[in-house]
Amino acid sequence: MSLCPGCLNYKHYYSMKKKSAFHSIRRSFQQSGFSKLRVLFGVLLCFAAATIVLFALGKASAQPRTSTVQPNAPWNRLLAANKIAVWVMEHTANGQKAEFLVVLADQADLSGAASLPTKVEKGRFVYQTLLEKAQTTQDPILQWLRDRNISYQSFYIVNAILVKGTREIADALAARPEVARIEGNPLIHNDLPQPGPVEQSPLQPRGPGAPATIEPGIVYTHAPDVWTLGFKGETIVVASADTGVRWTHNALKPHYRGWDGTNANHNFNWHDSIHDSVGNPCGNDSQQPCDDFFHGSHTTGTAIGDDGGTNQIGMAPGARWIACRNMDEGNGTPARYIECMEFFLAPYPLNCTPNEGDPTKAPDITINSWGCPTSEGCTTGDELRVAVEAQEAAGIQMVVAAGNSGPSCSTVSDPPSFYDASYTVGALNTGTDTIASFSSLGPVTRDGSNRTKPDITAPGTNTRSASNTADNAYTFASGTSMATPHIAGAMALLWSAIPSLQHQLTASRDALNNSAVHIDSTQCGDAGPPNNVFGWGRVDIFAAVGGGTPTPTPTATPTATATPTASPTATASATATPRPTPTPRSGPSPRPRPTPLPRP
Repeated sequence: MSLCPGCLNYKHYYSMKKKSAFHSIRRSFQQSGFSKLRVLFGVLLCFAAATIVLFALGKASAQPRTSTVQPNAPWNRLLAANKIAVWVMEHTANGQKAEFLVVLADQADLSGAASLPTKVEKGRFVYQTLLEKAQTTQDPILQWLRDRNISYQSFYIVNAILVKGTREIADALAARPEVARIEGNPLIHNDLPQPGPVEQSPLQPRGPGAPATIEPGIVYTHAPDVWTLGFKGETIVVASADTGVRWTHNALKPHYRGWDGTNANHNFNWHDSIHDSVGNPCGNDSQQPCDDFFHGSHTTGTAIGDDGGTNQIGMAPGARWIACRNMDEGNGTPARYIECMEFFLAPYPLNCTPNEGDPTKAPDITINSWGCPTSEGCTTGDELRVAVEAQEAAGIQMVVAAGNSGPSCSTVSDPPSFYDASYTVGALNTGTDTIASFSSLGPVTRDGSNRTKPDITAPGTNTRSASNTADNAYTFASGTSMATPHIAGAMALLWSAIPSLQHQLTASRDALNNSAVHIDSTQCGDAGPPNNVFGWGRVDIFAAVGGGTPTPTPTATPTATATPTASPTATASATATPRPTPTPRSGPSPRPRPTPLPRP
């Protein structure tokens, strides 16, 4: 084993000192006799003691260095304090234990995915790159945790580890050079829209020529006109990140990827990130899709729902769905959110780990009607942004609710709504081109970007969709949560009609944006397009697939609408201004036109 140069110099110094002492003793013995010999013998003992001490120090300096930290050292305490989030400091005071995310400095580079032509190639590259980075960098920390019997959960979509521990543990981990920061994992109380009265609709299969009830929001986006071309979202998989899904619901079961018409297979199609709830109606680690609130069933229904009878509640009834429960009756955590995003990147079987993930089974689009506000202690770091961007790199489009914090400007402020990679949706008063009073508005000031948000708007008030109370139950709700699945379903229709746009996220967003009905507003900045109230405008999916607007759009007028928690009158903040020639965001090339399929 080689030694550092300093150790060699010290050994040379010890050797010279011993030679000098020997010659002094020899001369003294010859000149002064026994009396001086006694004095010199004492000197010799001193030199011997010093030699032993210095030799021990030299031997210690030659030992291999480890990353063992000394938590009590002042510089270590200062280093740890600079890396640890305020929430963690507060919740580990006085010997308390708290959950926190240990975020490593070495994060994977996913830029290579951009040049890969297919979603399968993108997905495999992103999954393998992220997993390899986590496996090669986390092991020393994981071993440190195992040695101390500290519970943890390893993530790879973000190179991070969830730990439950004390301040001392947080300090020791923060002092490690490979750790970038320690972020909190607070419980987030999402203020989700509340359901209205529940109605039950008996399943009455549609016969030849039988009328079907299509919800007003679906009609207003012109989705039924795309259906007449023969496109209903076939081959596209939409994922729900929400309170779960009542998978047996009449309008949802036929479209579940885990149902073949006879048997159910929840492997790769369902994951539950709720592991520690108390009294939840779905329990923990549910082995089949279950909705503990109603919200997930409702949003999934608006994206893809159709019972084959009189209830056509969804935008893309030919698409399939999968799901991950990331909220416990509305309560989420950053770790729960990340766990579901990780599952969608590479789904894995029940009771297995992400190491068994299969990126070829990833969904195409995800519905995200949840938030993570800093007012409740949500991470101020980039963990959620990194996870969102990993899905983007893999060709998965995250469609995200703008939030219900309007009508003030710069209220699009909670992750993941303000990220550039999120396709952010504001809510219209259904049936009009006026913004719902609760819909959050831009510009984004949270990260200093001044980014225009939302990106686009869709109907979001008095939306009727599936309930979790029974297989034939339906209810009404209002919120940007309800607008979001309209856009997820619109993207599914676009990709079904124009396969060449599939997983080309920028081009696909351009197609929806540039065909949207622009609505002027200077409420939060320039009139646009886009602007910080309506984004690029009200989605028109028929125009996006190349059909042009088939019917006149209604005149925008104020209308009394429900809000997520009450029912005040919404104020019209703009007038509709249809634009026959969409204004490109960045001059995209002409969109491919679909080839109509034979009608069934």
